[in-house]
Amino acid sequence: MAETLETAHDESPEEFKKHLSKYYVVFVALLCLTAITVALIIATVKAGLVAGVFMHLISEKKVILAVLILTVAFFALVLLLPNLTVYEHMTGV
Repeated sequence: MAETLETAHDESPEEFKKHLSKYYVVFVALLCLTAITVALIIATVKAGLVAGVFMHLISEKKVILAVLILTVAFFALVLLLPNLTVYEHMTGV
């Protein structure tokens, strides 16, 4: 490990410039992914406002809200289920 750290510090400016284009590509990719994430958050808030106001879900009874929350929880469980099974298989090895 110490040898790789020493060789990383001994790189010339030309070697650094070779890696610089990779850094720019990763930086632009991270910016794009951040923009997509922010757009998804905004879309989720907008969908919540539409459902709450125009579909009158804000004034609904507790039973309907409980069913909606249960649906969201079930959906999240279905999304997480593959991760949970992979984790169980990896710990058993």
